Amino acid sequence: MKLVLAESKYFKDSISIISELVTEAKFNVSNNGLEMVAMDPANVAMVIFKMLSSCFTKYEIKETEEIAINLNNLKQILRRAKSDDVLTLETTEDNKLKIQMKSNTTRSFSIPTLEIEDKEQKVPELTFPMTVEMNSGMLTEAIEDVSVVAESVTFLGEKSQLSVKAEGDLSKAFIEIKPDEQTMIRADSDDKFKAKFSLEYLKKMIAGSKLSDKVSVHFNTDYPMKIEYKIVDRLALSFILAPRVDND
Repeated sequence: MKLVLAESKYFKDSISIISELVTEAKFNVSNNGLEMVAMDPANVAMVIFKMLSSCFTKYEIKETEEIAINLNNLKQILRRAKSDDVLTLETTEDNKLKIQMKSNTTRSFSIPTLEIEDKEQKVPELTFPMTVEMNSGMLTEAIEDVSVVAESVTFLGEKSQLSVKAEGDLSKAFIEIKPDEQTMIRADSDDKFKAKFSLEYLKKMIAGSKLSDKVSVHFNTDYPMKIEYKIVDRLALSFILAPRVDND
């Protein structure tokens, strides 16, 4: 396979974000694009990444290919990519991934592909009665605000607003988000929905704001949350995060 990307930022930033949650991942390269589904080592979070073939200036594959890569190694190399570099990803016959960066100089790197003996990750079928679409900066601010006081955060949703709250031993934080021209809140019923999540994971996921200035948040009571960042005709990066259930 040979994939050429004029806008290296999309791939570079995506790998940087994903590598905070997943160390090794298997990419499926088909006619549709580059796809990856992976769980974090603790089985708390799933990452779903898709980069459409239309994102690439050259997209040559003979057949569907699977490439497993150590994401930390890949991230270290992609850090060297400059904004004006044209990025080429190519598999070689000796089981390596060749990464070329070309602008006023041509730089080539290669990293070994891995043999990952894992079962295919299936994206769970989840239904969400509560969806909030907002500027990604607003979600980032809310998560950073509540992380000042606690290690977990509670999302409370209803038709008229989304509330984000956290309580530490002594401190509390409470953020209210109302619908407006930039924020769409949709609930399937008049019920109130409430779920609690780890801030450690959410802080890694909100880095998706580097990719898109819009984010969709889907949740339900004591149920996994899905966070989606999309760029039309380019890519989608989604996260599914298991809820924290209190024992008390």
